Formats: sequence, structure tokens, C-alpha cells
Amino acid sequence: MGHVLSHVRKPDEVVKQPVVEFRNVKKTYNVGQPNAFTAISNVSFVVENLPDKGELVAILGPSGCGKSTILRLIAGLDPQHPPTEGEVLVLGEQIVGPGADRGMVFQDYTSFDHRTVLENVTFGLECQGVSRKTREELGRIWIQRVGLDVTSDQHKYPHELSGGMRQRVAIARTLILRPRIILMDEPFGALDPSTRMNMQDLLVSLWREVEATVFFITHSIEEAVYLGDRIYLLTNSPGTIFEEIEVDPPDRPARVMQREASFQDTVYYIRDTITVMEERGGKSASE
Repeated sequence: MGHVLSHVRKPDEVVKQPVVEFRNVKKTYNVGQPNAFTAISNVSFVVENLPDKGELVAILGPSGCGKSTILRLIAGLDPQHPPTEGEVLVLGEQIVGPGADRGMVFQDYTSFDHRTVLENVTFGLECQGVSRKTREELGRIWIQRVGLDVTSDQHKYPHELSGGMRQRVAIARTLILRPRIILMDEPFGALDPSTRMNMQDLLVSLWREVEATVFFITHSIEEAVYLGDRIYLLTNSPGTIFEEIEVDPPDRPARVMQREASFQDTVYYIRDTITVMEERGGKSASE
């Protein structure tokens, strides 16, 4: 199911213009201080711009290896942005900060407690100056698209929703803006297994509709293999990408694909690779 590339691709090896490119990126926090800490080092990769399709890129690695640092560098968020060394580019331009072309979904439920579901979903449109009538019409469409009931749920407040429902709101709030790049930091990590699979299937269907490039951080190898078109494996801290794997896109429900032998073979390969890497102190088996 998975195809392990001989090396992490470089810009001259991709056909289309990169949508995201890291060039020898290093991020050290508290530079010059006794508590200075390097989260990632020498991170280089390139993801092609596929405007009529998009690609879902999953990032795997041990805790503390810098996965979230990579995601937040793409988002242009402080204190991760800017990198200590190297360059982070979106569509060939260096990132100068957050932008409407990039939307982010966090693990923690980030809904505004004092706003209803409809008001939360349409928050970004409100900030853009979209009229109330237009944004509420779009908001109701997206509430339905993420599997919530417009009639019964649009006027609820976050404390009246389950964890899965709150994440549906967060996803709707991001996708209603149709960003070119969607950044997801362990968005399903706090959900129970059944709800998590349902959310994976929902993400696949919505991602195909918005045709964006998605960067997805997870600790679950099964989740990465199911969702990803491409997987980057990171070493222990300071993290660097040591392997790039192409996997078959999700064309069947998670419950079906995750039972298949080829799927499990890919999961076992990645798990064994990460285990060997950890035992070697962060080095891959080939080093």
C-alpha cells in the first residue's frame, strides 16, 4: 500500500510549483538563553501545488520532535515564526505571518464560548466584512456539511455540544473560508475511537470538496496511513525528516480500509521504522 521513497524529494524533483517548501529550516527557542531548545533542524521538503485536487500530508514522529513547530511555521504563528535558520515558502513566497490562504484546526476546542454555533462558524466571514445575511446563509450550509443539524444546533453554545460536535464546528469555521492550505494539529486526538473514525471520513469528504492541501499532525499511525497521500516521518528532537512515504488515498470508509492486510503492512512498517529510529537515538535504520 505504501511506497517508501529513496529520499525526501527536492524542488527540482517535482513537476508542479510547490505549494509549501521548507529549505534547511531550523527553529531554536530562547536563542542565547540557558534554556535554549532546538525543536527542528535541517528540515527540507517540498509539497506540490495541485489546485484541482490537493494533497493530504500527514506528519508522524515521537512526542516533542517538532511536528507542531512545522505546522505553526507554515501558519506564520508566533513564537514558532520566523524560523531561526532557513526559509519557509508558500507558493514561492516567504511567509511573513498568518494569512487567509491558511486555515488551522487545533486539538483543543477553540470555539468562542459566548457565541452560538452559527456565530462561531461565521466568525471569519464577519472579520472579513461579509454581510450578516450572506454569512449566515453560508454558515447554515457549512453546519449541514459537517454533519450537524441546522435547525437544532445552530443556536446552541459550545458548552451544549459534545467534543465531536465542537470539532465539527471548528472544521466548518475553517473550511467556510476556503483556505488554500488547511493545517490540522491533532484535531481528533481527544475523541473516542468510533467518533474519531467518523471524523476521519468526514474530513476526507470535505477535503475533496474544497480541494485544498492539508497538513495533518497525528500520533496515530493508522490515522496517518488512512488519511494521507503522503507521510513524513520525523526523528527524535531536534526533529528532521528522514523518510517520505506515498500511500494510497482513502477511497473507502476508515473502518473498511483499516482492516485490510496491505493497510496493516504499511502501519507495521512505519511502527517498526520509528521504533528502530528511537532505539538508535534518532537515526534511521539506513544511517
